[in-house]
Amino acid sequence: MNRMDRNWIAERIPHQGDMCLLDEVGAWSADHIECLATGHTDLAHPLRAAGRLGAANGIEYAAQAMAVHGALAAGKEGAPRQGYLTSVRSVTLHVERLDDLEGPLRVRAERLSGDSNQVLYRFSLHHGERCLLEGRAAVVLDAEQLESGTRE
Repeated sequence: MNRMDRNWIAERIPHQGDMCLLDEVGAWSADHIECLATGHTDLAHPLRAAGRLGAANGIEYAAQAMAVHGALAAGKEGAPRQGYLTSVRSVTLHVERLDDLEGPLRVRAERLSGDSNQVLYRFSLHHGERCLLEGRAAVVLDAEQLESGTRE
């Protein structure tokens, strides 16, 4: 398999351009993924507000890692499915901001349970060995099909 870098990731998730926050897939299996991100210190970061990148934005990093995991789990034949973050629970922020941390961030997501239409993940964001934030997220896949009753 080719290196799973930013270009590879951008081909598999809906977030394009500056909104593609992940730079590389470090490791993955059927039930977890770990990605690296380096753009959190960029003054032009698309999620910066009031001159800073708050720690809660780490949830978006985690959501993108979940999307990449879904694409990887679908395999080469499976087209990427549209996922919607429907709830985030038990989130703990261990820092106030992300943009003051030099060096890469590691984004981890672990699939806890799910079926063909919904998935529950545990996620965390780390800088070195320090945990910056952690929580759980529920994702619904192809929600528009669920609403119209056209599930496959």
